[in-house]
Amino acid sequence: MKKARVAYKGAVHEAHEEDGYLRLTDGRRIKEEDAVWLPPVEAGTIFALGLNYADHAEELSFKAPEEPLVFLKGPNTLIGHRAETRRPKDITFMHYECELAVVIGKQAKKVKSQDAYHYISGYTIANDYAFRDYLENYYRPNLRVKNRDGSTPIGPWLADISEIPDPSDLVLRTYINGEKKQEGTTRDMIFSVPFLIEYLSSFMTLQPGDLILTGTPKGAVDTKPGDVVTTEIVGIGKLVNTIIDDACFYRTV
Repeated sequence: MKKARVAYKGAVHEAHEEDGYLRLTDGRRIKEEDAVWLPPVEAGTIFALGLNYADHAEELSFKAPEEPLVFLKGPNTLIGHRAETRRPKDITFMHYECELAVVIGKQAKKVKSQDAYHYISGYTIANDYAFRDYLENYYRPNLRVKNRDGSTPIGPWLADISEIPDPSDLVLRTYINGEKKQEGTTRDMIFSVPFLIEYLSSFMTLQPGDLILTGTPKGAVDTKPGDVVTTEIVGIGKLVNTIIDDACFYRTV
């Protein structure tokens, strides 16, 4: 069963979908729009992959990497379903990145790829916005590209590993204001989920709640204030986010 974390009436609840509503663990059933959606997991270390799809690397005029390009993200970046992401006024190219996010379920050290699935609790969707004006070099990105506050919507659901038998065969899509702009499949990842768990756990210990964001396929399109961006992974759900401008932060009531 897919689960979510929401805030409602001053408290945080786990919830699941029931006939178009949210059923809270305390028994109440509420409308989805009445909840404040939180990231579905309380994240530990957040690992993210750069250029993990060859078509995306080509799109950006980069050579596909021979070893994973991994960078870390801070918890300040994560926001939930239906939240807003700020586009700074000095940015000329800010694009979405629809990504499969892997949630580690138990401590993992020196795990072999054939055993990797035993260490996964589930999967969710991440939209890891890139602020490309701040890109500095091939081994991307620097802090300002990928660590801005509220720049990574995640959710809405955490799908249990039993619900996703093969994470290497999932369709990813992104829509801007209802118009499809990106479509790809995890079959085209350069480094698979089991490979990434073996790679990362070979030199550091992974902990429950750690996230691995596995990269995005081609289809990078600039987004503007007012755009509603929907990132979808078939079998997991649809994650909705709205772009806002700096002026929203300076308005008075």
